[in-house]
Amino acid sequence: MDIRNVAIIAHVDHGKTTLVDNLLKQAGAFRTNQVVAERAMDRNDLERERGITILAKSTAVEWKGVKINIVDTPGHADFGGEVERILSMVDGAVVLVDAAEGVLPQTKFVLTKALARGIRPIVVVNKVDRQDARPDEVHSEMFDLFAALGADDNQLDFPMLFASGRQGWADETMDGPKKDLSAMFDLILSHVPAPGLDPNLPFAMNAAILEADNFLGRILTGRVEQGTARLNMPVKVLRRDGSVVETGRLTKLMTFSGLDRVVVETAYAGDIIAIAGLSNGTIPDTICDPAVMEPLPAIPVDPPTLSMTFRINDGPLGGREGKKVTSRQIRDRLFKESEGNVAISIKVSEEVDAFEVAGRGELQLGVLIEQMRREGFELTIGRPRVLTRAHPETGEREEPFEECLVDVDEEYSGVVVQKLSLRKGQMQDMRPSGGGKLRLTFLIPSRGLIGYHGEFLTDTRGTGIMNRIFAGYQPWAGPIEGRRNGSLISNSDGEAIQYSLFSLQERGTLFVDPGVKVYVGMILGEHSRDNDLDVNPIKEKKLTNIRAAGKDEALLLVPPRRMSLEQAIAYIEEDELVEVTPTAVRLRKRYLDPHERKKNARKSESEAA
Repeated sequence: MDIRNVAIIAHVDHGKTTLVDNLLKQAGAFRTNQVVAERAMDRNDLERERGITILAKSTAVEWKGVKINIVDTPGHADFGGEVERILSMVDGAVVLVDAAEGVLPQTKFVLTKALARGIRPIVVVNKVDRQDARPDEVHSEMFDLFAALGADDNQLDFPMLFASGRQGWADETMDGPKKDLSAMFDLILSHVPAPGLDPNLPFAMNAAILEADNFLGRILTGRVEQGTARLNMPVKVLRRDGSVVETGRLTKLMTFSGLDRVVVETAYAGDIIAIAGLSNGTIPDTICDPAVMEPLPAIPVDPPTLSMTFRINDGPLGGREGKKVTSRQIRDRLFKESEGNVAISIKVSEEVDAFEVAGRGELQLGVLIEQMRREGFELTIGRPRVLTRAHPETGEREEPFEECLVDVDEEYSGVVVQKLSLRKGQMQDMRPSGGGKLRLTFLIPSRGLIGYHGEFLTDTRGTGIMNRIFAGYQPWAGPIEGRRNGSLISNSDGEAIQYSLFSLQERGTLFVDPGVKVYVGMILGEHSRDNDLDVNPIKEKKLTNIRAAGKDEALLLVPPRRMSLEQAIAYIEEDELVEVTPTAVRLRKRYLDPHERKKNARKSESEAA
């Protein structure tokens, strides 16, 4: 069968998964009366809740006798490792760009990777039905971006479509019939080259996606780079250095059709397949015929820029809410994650029962923690730290910088510029983006953005949009001011009492409700001043036999500030931890005993001096 392999790549929320929904529907992947969930490719619970794609997934449709393998990719910068791997499986890419928002940082990232692979992308200006759409300007922005990224003449001559993924149409001009997506299917067939790989060589493929199945075990997905895969054929697995990891048989061989995997007897060079039967093969190993001696070249992935410490939960409430609490269970889970996610690296920490987990950003590591807590794990998480390096020639200390693109109303631009400047941000560009908004571009150290997003939303009254992407390493920017407020810390074990919390709310912002279990060293709220304050949250009102003529004063509490997991991780300082269990997210001090905290504070001061 004639085959085309194409990836859908774009910035987050530009409509990739919604477009794939309509491609599947119009190609006949579903029955006429079949009920299909919106964003059908997002099958993971976390993806549905957050409305973003986290894992790359493959599907396939047939159009005019040609099989089109479509890979839906994540749009968030933290999951860029998925996009890099996927581009090694495809021969073409559809670059989606929002007709109103235009070119954003992740658009630039995915396009850079596609051009470097020699792919000639198709550009689709999506969401042209938006009221604030500016499709012609966005077309010009894309051409400028291609030129700035060093595209060759063939790549610069890119075909373009105007589309509305939600309404299910795409046309070459804005005046088209706006009926269906046939123009996109036809363009993929004519513009994306067939794989052109040799089916007569010995079988070999690179693993690009790893999944676990309760019945089949490990499922590895990738493109057959050469030869023919046959059911039950003997294979071996080669690491990048050429060492043999294991030998085995292809007990299951599957290709894709719509949302389903279809079991087949044979698969030929160029097709994207999923295989089962191997227990140790992982990404980006080469699965091949025993006659093959050299591994296929694997695409290098950008290194992690951020790390967090994952520890056991050693607090007073440890072991009460989760089932998996030991360091061995946490270690096994983390190393299993690093097998399937090449953008994450794990190493044992110098701390006891702790592991250093390095990744691309707070969201990527936050998703991993959320998955673990849903699986029944209890753990404590340290503050995110950036990974520095020494310059290879000068030996100068360097840190990761990010390009931060901010869309704000003009009235809030001043406070955003001021805050980002304090965090060592350098403004690169400021331009109006229509509708009374400004688009600001900053180059800023990655550590300067840790914990800023919540403050940004407060400063812009929830109307600002911030996008960021890794921009490379630059010299260390110097100290950055952290959180200005101290913490309200519990000095007692028990349950928080409303009477006590009522008197404490004058001291700052509370994080807990009455009736919540508290312990010594747990953070109850944010102090209104810059120092930490030990408080008693379990003090009850003393009862006497004297009664007032009127009722007791009504104790009205201000609703506590509730933090999501990512907000809690971004909020803490170096001497604080986030305790994560299946039912709760708590903040605590690293050292629960107040005497231990003072001793370590003095020790840190003497070391700094």
